[in-house]
Amino acid sequence: MTTAPETASSLEELGRQYTTYDHDNPQWDAAAAALDAGRPLPGPVVATLRRTLLLHPYCIGEPYRTVVAALKEPLLNPGEAWADRAMAEAAGPGGDPWQRLLAHALTAAGARPTRRWEKTGRTLLDGLGEDPGAVRERLLSWLALATRPRTLPYDPGPYGNAGALFDPYNVDAVRGLVWLLSLLEPHPDTVRTLGALVAHALRKVPGTGPRSPKLANACVLALSRTDGDAALAELARLAARVTYKGTLKQLDTALTARAEALGLSRAEIEELAVPDYGLTGVGRGTHTLGDCTAELAVRSGKAVLTWTNASGKAVKSVPAAVRRDHPGELKELKTAVKDIDKMLTAQAERLDRLFLSRRRWTYGVWRERYLDHPLVGTLARRLLWTVGGTACGFAEGALRTLDGTKARPEPDAPVELWHPIGHDPAEVLAWREWLERHAVTQPFKQAHREVYLLTDAERTTRVYSNRFAAHVLRQHQFHSLAAVRGWNNKLRLGVDDSYPPATRELPEWGLRAEFWVDGVEDWSGDNITESGSYLWLGTDQVRFYPIGAPQHLAHAGSGEYRLAWNEQPVDPVPLAEIPPLVLSEVLRDVDLFVGVASLGNDPDWQDGGPDGRFREYWTSYGFGELSQSAETRRDLLARLVPRLAIADRCAVEGRFLHVRGDLHTYKIHLGSGNILIAPHDRYLCIVPKGTGGAEAGHLPFEGDRMLSVILSKAVLLAADTEITDPTITSQL
Repeated sequence: MTTAPETASSLEELGRQYTTYDHDNPQWDAAAAALDAGRPLPGPVVATLRRTLLLHPYCIGEPYRTVVAALKEPLLNPGEAWADRAMAEAAGPGGDPWQRLLAHALTAAGARPTRRWEKTGRTLLDGLGEDPGAVRERLLSWLALATRPRTLPYDPGPYGNAGALFDPYNVDAVRGLVWLLSLLEPHPDTVRTLGALVAHALRKVPGTGPRSPKLANACVLALSRTDGDAALAELARLAARVTYKGTLKQLDTALTARAEALGLSRAEIEELAVPDYGLTGVGRGTHTLGDCTAELAVRSGKAVLTWTNASGKAVKSVPAAVRRDHPGELKELKTAVKDIDKMLTAQAERLDRLFLSRRRWTYGVWRERYLDHPLVGTLARRLLWTVGGTACGFAEGALRTLDGTKARPEPDAPVELWHPIGHDPAEVLAWREWLERHAVTQPFKQAHREVYLLTDAERTTRVYSNRFAAHVLRQHQFHSLAAVRGWNNKLRLGVDDSYPPATRELPEWGLRAEFWVDGVEDWSGDNITESGSYLWLGTDQVRFYPIGAPQHLAHAGSGEYRLAWNEQPVDPVPLAEIPPLVLSEVLRDVDLFVGVASLGNDPDWQDGGPDGRFREYWTSYGFGELSQSAETRRDLLARLVPRLAIADRCAVEGRFLHVRGDLHTYKIHLGSGNILIAPHDRYLCIVPKGTGGAEAGHLPFEGDRMLSVILSKAVLLAADTEITDPTITSQL
């Protein structure tokens, strides 16, 4: 006979599991006995049974499926911070209306609420008998906890990363609360919380994918139904950052609907949606709180809050009087700093995509939406523009030409983002020197942007480019980069199935770019993740087709790309007929994919990976000829090195940055960042631990992580006798 302590122990163990599979054990016997006797089960045990019923219903036999489905207590599954808080507060005095609201939230099934669901929700909200502002604050306080780790971790077991996911029973309740929020009056805090939930719900969990796309979509739906500029701005920000296709499609739909309602284009609605966040001038705003003053400014691409006390003296921390007398305004200012930083990142990515959008403005409109916009102006004033046919940059408080003359365009003069393609190299170099002279750090590469011109080899192949073929990439890193750059790609699984190439739609040009990749077969299984996807991809051709052409397919692991048997072939567009700007930008994307995701720039792959099969590739890439982006890095380093504190120990020669230490002389490859020790080219493995680089004074653009890695390694090796890391000293 099972004793009471043994039963309690078995139930406790069951309550720490994600789901239960095996019914031939004491845990299930204890739960079944309690269900048979009608005794209440501990909340964590109910949670395990509910999750099992949802995910593996046939692991619970009849009549227990019916019994488990009928369990009403606890209302939510415990073990998540938000659910624990919600149930505790709803169980307090006067909590019955809140319990009914939570029960209604649990019924939020489907992609969008029905009219009946919304009607009931409004009735329940009204029945709370509280101020709507207080209701909103309580709902937001619960949802803010939805991003916290579990309060009751699962025992280790065959559950993978289930602990990082939402409880599948509770997730509908979270979705229901999100929908209920959209029925209340709009508020900036609601918008921020929904935006944060979208990011959290789409964060990928290894072996699973996004945490909860359906919750992210619920938040987007709620934002699309929320009136006001704040919600519109958040939709626009998310549209610039989200890469998950289903949610991105919903964002596109929401923004397009807003644009149509206002009689604007989608591009215009994105431009007009950017708020000023309390900035009264470009990149700055002043706020008076009692006798103190706060200045909110954008400096070096980041929002900064500085303070002046009652006596007019600048102070490093928030004055005590502000903390005491103005906590609400202080909270708003701190929130604005975070919001600005997030929006700046999104806007920089949006601006970087303008090169292929063929977007043009009249000078008057552009000046209002870009150059003089309180937030966007901090980015636009660090870029180059073609105004009325003349290239201009912003310096010394005015728009100026290359020779420093003030530009005085007419209000209807056309404006577009400047691109180095088609400009004389001497002019491009002159603009680089102009930026350096005026200490302008561009938010992304523009004057230093790589240009990819048609090569003789590509004229020979005519309809495809092999420039970036025969590389081996980390599939998941490539997949993420492709999404950020606007490419459509499907993760390839090690199965008998066919996949399209990675594609980028170019509707403004009537073209579709294709990058042909396939899984690298490895019969040992070392190239397959637990979820069945390939770890590595091999690269092949880049092609262009008319945008409506049938899609090619190839087997996941190998094989030629072909059309389906019932598709009529459409000839690829010859590379010579692709507009130079389009060809350059597409090849630049592919260069980025290879430069970041290649196994050749991973110092841990010096042995060539499993059975050494990639040793030759790793060596040829890690120390071979420089790509176009690495050539740009070399030219920049040649100008930066003389400014370094270690300038007398460094020299740029060929493919390497040579660094003279006290123990050895080192050669850092300018493409991969890999290191050789001279004179015998012995490999030195240093795995980067951060993105910080040497202090090099003015940098002309942001975003080149490899540049930071190379500078960081150079500073480290120039003082090689001071290195204490045993993983490095053992190699020296």
